[in-house]
Amino acid sequence: MSTRTAATFSPPVMEARRWLAGVVFPDDRPLINVSQAAPVEPPPREMRQVMADIALNRDDAHLYGPVLGLPELRSELASQISAHYAGPVRAAQTAITSGCNQAFAAAVASLCSEGDEIIIPTPWYFNHKMWLDMSGVAAVPLPAGAGMLPDPEQAAALITRRTRAIALVTPNNPTGAEYPEGLVQAFFDLARDRGIALILDETYRDFDSRSGPPHRLFQDPDWDDNLIHLYSFSKAYRLTGHRVGAIAASETRLAEVEKFLDTVAICPSQIGQHAALWGMQNLGRWLAGERQEILARRQAITDNMPALTANGWKLLGLGGYFAYVEHPFPESSGELAPRMVRDAGVLSLPGTMFTPVGDVTGQRQLRLAFANLDVAGIGVLFDRLSQLHENRSLGADGPFGVGSGWLWRSEFHRQHTHRWHRRRQADFGRSVCTRAATANPRHRSTDQRAVELSTSADHRP
Repeated sequence: MSTRTAATFSPPVMEARRWLAGVVFPDDRPLINVSQAAPVEPPPREMRQVMADIALNRDDAHLYGPVLGLPELRSELASQISAHYAGPVRAAQTAITSGCNQAFAAAVASLCSEGDEIIIPTPWYFNHKMWLDMSGVAAVPLPAGAGMLPDPEQAAALITRRTRAIALVTPNNPTGAEYPEGLVQAFFDLARDRGIALILDETYRDFDSRSGPPHRLFQDPDWDDNLIHLYSFSKAYRLTGHRVGAIAASETRLAEVEKFLDTVAICPSQIGQHAALWGMQNLGRWLAGERQEILARRQAITDNMPALTANGWKLLGLGGYFAYVEHPFPESSGELAPRMVRDAGVLSLPGTMFTPVGDVTGQRQLRLAFANLDVAGIGVLFDRLSQLHENRSLGADGPFGVGSGWLWRSEFHRQHTHRWHRRRQADFGRSVCTRAATANPRHRSTDQRAVELSTSADHRP
């Protein structure tokens, strides 16, 4: 008998980390890790001080709390959703979860029985696919079209009597695509017309490049008949390790969600919730600065992309934390991504981790999670990707054909490889770390963070 966990694949980020085994990265050419979609910096110091004070002085923060979350946080969340989307949302229509992944799981549990179906665009967010697999719910793929955008008419053709929802992520993970307002509305209208739910995951909403509401669904007085909205505090306030997410839906839906949450977690992290509340009330200006920094890094992707397009690369999607690209090499991205670790010191995730088995589009695609690279570091990333073409002319083993790519196995290789890549990186100097820190003193250097990422916890939105 097969188990529920056996019904799905291994976590992709953990799988990718195995590619690092046995690879040695020199001090002046450390690993650049663009596989992770999570901040590696801790919360701002002021927030950490608040959390410390709560831990020391609030006894109730160490006890079970309400299953659906702290009332004051639910109220603040409802108020900020209302302001952000220019539509009224009540506290009773919100709940707090242990991360946004749990919010998705709770939504699915409240919607589906075994054998039901949920339509999800491909490339998909792999944890959504994994949960559907483990729940016995069929993930019906909806291939993205131009601009990595799904087509509502194609979705309509996929709806059956077992379809319970369409699940969208915008800004998208993994493609970065920001879904236009009209597209989101069309999916909402489709869901309402067919009597199914629209699950809308906006984990990365705080880093949307657009001004004003990204959609107007909450302005519909009956939005909660069909909409299940998901959010994460992890990205906005760097609370990844404290697991605080959110869901907005009808009170009837949340009564079902409460059953799920009480069973799997009892309540979200109390200290994390207090931190999220304080952040929402006090860090508006700081968060605006974080957004501008991410948008600057997004622009750096655009600015550096011509160096790759000249070699046949294509930028397919860009936004949130992600650049989604098409590579020009003959091998599948599932083979290319491990080679990039050895030949370029870059860890990324292949498109094969975001698409159904046998989907040829995924074989040509890579996800670059750029949020933890500053502008200077993004330049280094693109330089290394450009060098992949030079490396191929020298053989897959790197400049000396020793079966090691960038492995440094001997003094001879260390000396000669050092001179080789120094010529390739003359514009960057001996230490990327110093230049990255100078370019952006608010953050630790790009390569320092990249090294840390190689041993940090798995991404969970």
